[in-house]
Amino acid sequence: MRYGAIYEAIKELHAEKNYPILGLCKLGKVSRAGYYKWLHREPSAREIDDKEIAKRIEEIYKADPAKGYRRIADDLRAPNKKIYPDTKPIAIGDGRVLHLCRVINIKSTIKYAPKGCTQRAIDPAYIAENILNREFKADAPNQKWCTDVSEFHYYEGVVVHKVYLSAIIDLYDRRIVSYVISNRNDKNLVFNTFNKALLKNPGAHPLFHSDRGFQYTCRDFRKMILDAGMTQSMSRIGKCIDNGPMEGFWGMLKRERYYTRDFDSRKALVTMINNYMEYYNSGRLQRNLGRLTPMQKHNSYQMAA
Repeated sequence: MRYGAIYEAIKELHAEKNYPILGLCKLGKVSRAGYYKWLHREPSAREIDDKEIAKRIEEIYKADPAKGYRRIADDLRAPNKKIYPDTKPIAIGDGRVLHLCRVINIKSTIKYAPKGCTQRAIDPAYIAENILNREFKADAPNQKWCTDVSEFHYYEGVVVHKVYLSAIIDLYDRRIVSYVISNRNDKNLVFNTFNKALLKNPGAHPLFHSDRGFQYTCRDFRKMILDAGMTQSMSRIGKCIDNGPMEGFWGMLKRERYYTRDFDSRKALVTMINNYMEYYNSGRLQRNLGRLTPMQKHNSYQMAA
């Protein structure tokens, strides 16, 4: 370990625990004179940079405590111009950001919860094969779509209310193609989500993948798929990973915005969902997209085409 790291530890322990300097120096096997010389030295250029970067890290974390050091590093390298219009990018590695996060005691607030899996329909009218077969990459937008419905709660006193969110995700750019919020988990929820996606993407004929929920296995939805010129694909029974991109999105949304809060009204919950959808599509950098947002990835394809 370099002396600088030992001196930093001595400084922190003395400030936080009021341990005597002499005892800490003996424990670290360094001289007290050496420690005080280090303490009163002129800060290096790197230390000055670290101090400025730490301020930026605190700003990013304050705006979104769900961010871990990797996403903070991404924001430092490519600041969101909507949020930080005058901020310049910083060339910095993940390791240095992790070190600074530890120094200023920043940790992601994300909490993990057990994953569930949608139950299959009791009496399905149509079951499709798992054509997607976990091939979660696409060569262009609107080649492959995945969809699912997830449940959310809000509380009015001791009364628990449910809200259902249906969404479709594109496997090329991972953008949310469409979504609908409803108080009821019924066919109309899924049908409206599907129709909304078609209105936004006229002429799209993607492979359409879902689980075996009752909305997706009914005759009416099968007709909608055929009328749209799409091929239908379904997960196998009890295999949530067959619809991995949607499961991943639900987990991301709930960890970053839902599990860390209590919602006391439908309006508050719906506002959170709407804001997150906008943020996810247009503001959240993704490493698997080359540190682009879903809409940046989508637009870059459109410009190159």
